[in-house]
Amino acid sequence: QVQLVESGGGLVQAGGSLRLSCVASGSISSAMAMGWYRQVRGKQRELVARSSSGGTTNYADSVRGRFTISRDNAKNTVYLQMNSLKPEDTGVYYCNVVVGMSYWGKGTLVTVSS
Repeated sequence: QVQLVESGGGLVQAGGSLRLSCVASGSISSAMAMGWYRQVRGKQRELVARSSSGGTTNYADSVRGRFTISRDNAKNTVYLQMNSLKPEDTGVYYCNVVVGMSYWGKGTLVTVSS
C-alpha cells in the first residue's frame, strides 16, 4: 500500500503562482513514476505533468512552459510549481504514483480567480 498526501492548493489571482507538494509513504520505491492530474467538475481527470522513474518529464500542452514538475527521491516527494496561473487551471489536483499499481491522493483544490 502507498499513501499520498498533497498540500499547497489554495486561492490565487490570475498570473500568480502556487507550489503543490505530494509526500508518498508506504511500499514505495525510487523507481516509481510520479505525477499530477487535475479534474474539473463534469470533466474527466487529465494529466498535468508526469515524471518517470528515470526522470523523464511530460506536460500537458496547456501547462508547458508555465508548470514544472520535480521530485526529491530522498524525501519521496513530488512537487508541481505552477506559475502564470490562469482561471482555466482551476480544479482539484491529484497526486499519482505508479509502483506496481497506480495510487492516488485525495486531491488539493486550486482556484484561480480572474
